[in-house]
Amino acid sequence: MNRTEQALQIFAQGTVIPATPLVLDAEKRFDPAGQKLLNGYYLEAGAGGIATAVHSTQFEIRDPKHGLFEPVIATVAESIGEYEARTGRVIVRVAGVCGPTEQAVREAELARQYGYDAVLLSPGGLNDRSEDYLLERTAAVAQVMPVIGFYLQKAVGGRWLSYDYWCRFAATEGVIGVKCASFNRYSTIDVARAVAFSPRADRIALYTGNDDNIVFDLLSEFSFPDGDRVRTRRFVGGLLGHWSVWTHNVVALFKRIRSNPDDPALRALAGQITDANGVIFDAAHDFAGCISGIHEILHRQGLMPYIHCLSEHERLSPGQSEQIDRILAMYPHLTDDAFVRDYLCSRGAGK
Repeated sequence: MNRTEQALQIFAQGTVIPATPLVLDAEKRFDPAGQKLLNGYYLEAGAGGIATAVHSTQFEIRDPKHGLFEPVIATVAESIGEYEARTGRVIVRVAGVCGPTEQAVREAELARQYGYDAVLLSPGGLNDRSEDYLLERTAAVAQVMPVIGFYLQKAVGGRWLSYDYWCRFAATEGVIGVKCASFNRYSTIDVARAVAFSPRADRIALYTGNDDNIVFDLLSEFSFPDGDRVRTRRFVGGLLGHWSVWTHNVVALFKRIRSNPDDPALRALAGQITDANGVIFDAAHDFAGCISGIHEILHRQGLMPYIHCLSEHERLSPGQSEQIDRILAMYPHLTDDAFVRDYLCSRGAGK
């Protein structure tokens, strides 16, 4: 089994995949060394994969005035390759792709060139296109790279997609997974049911992106009677911006859920994690400060030198910093500050 086959097997079985932010220097230029330092944290924390060029990496990296899509995916791939060579551990590499068909195919071709294993295909910015168009686009991208579907919540540019859409999506050759980030139980069940009834069900992994329901997604079994049989599906992992912070503890939690899902303490943690996520992702202001919230946590830990973004409009919302103070005080057990300190010291970057 070659490296790519091993990575796709890990993805199918389920793992922790942080959706990584973008590291910038004081002048808002891409900081490759800083990006590698951050990527190293995710890898040393035990993440099974890394997703980049996704929403938390800032879609503005594709803007010609920045021209950062290729430099970013190249840097992330290089850092993963160095880690794999040093440890022998295979890491799932996921690159986000978006835009109309031609753009998405072009980005997928670049991802393949840099050794990525799959692409996360975003529907963002295409709300005026038909479901038929989105499915044709999926098939075109799947001819280049294995595709992970993405149910994007409305608050950040997504749309409602029909059950029929997800049935047809799951039937598309080359689709290997779906990240459900609709933040809606009804549409989450639509995805699970469509995959459960798909003739390709055993080749499609469900990953949670529902930041408001992470733990319960991973604990839930979706069960659908079908005559004399019952079709069931579970979320096998998560591909989350929220998992780009406190990742060492996230990995421990993921293992705990898998080994002892009946532990009643997990139910209490579920609410605490949702509360923390609501603050970091700025649910109170319709997620306006979600990227800056991630940056703020990583900055306070010493993993990012600055919290600014490429866009002037991306910043902490009023009161968000104070709410971050609150969740840090209330839920210190969710953080991994000690691990981060040790990691930074080992890299000669400790405070």
